[in-house]
Amino acid sequence: MKDILVLYYSNAGAVREMAQLVARGVGQVQGAAARLRTVPRVSAACEATEPAVPVAGAPYAELKDLEECVGIALGSPTRFGNMAAPLKYFWDSTGELWLKARLAGKPAAVFTSTASLHGGQESTLISMMIPLLHHGMLIVGLPYSEPELFTTAGGGTPYGASHHAGPAGEHPVTEPERRLCIALGRRLAEIALKLHTGDSAR
Repeated sequence: MKDILVLYYSNAGAVREMAQLVARGVGQVQGAAARLRTVPRVSAACEATEPAVPVAGAPYAELKDLEECVGIALGSPTRFGNMAAPLKYFWDSTGELWLKARLAGKPAAVFTSTASLHGGQESTLISMMIPLLHHGMLIVGLPYSEPELFTTAGGGTPYGASHHAGPAGEHPVTEPERRLCIALGRRLAEIALKLHTGDSAR
């Protein structure tokens, strides 16, 4: 079994639910397994404010998770059209992997949740791609062969899965959004296994 890292930060729970759906899609691919990881909140205070181990949910990510997995799905809520600070903070710590090109050639996908329908879903997804591209990763999106991209009235983009949560997080993940999350995880896993098999054959 080859692991696909599903790395996310979730504030109100929507991105965590999306991460679980992406992981479900990964699990539909024979030979692939999802490794769910999150990151702690960051604070302006100059001291640790989060426990070393999360009280609930996925464990915190370590750099070895990035190295050990053959593909990465990255999820974040939207913060003014950008990824949330805790996830950016984690990626800022990956310079050691960048120097050694540890992630180069691995496929990666992105997903997000926004409070408003036009609140920066696509710009957030693109912002998450930037550090992945700097690491030499290969971006996997959602093709328009997924019919929900034509029919969804909420989230869903060719750049990655998305969800419209509403200003107070009152909108649950819709069925089209769920299917697109699962499709993204499945597609990422399929491509990761093909690429990994190709590397092993050389």
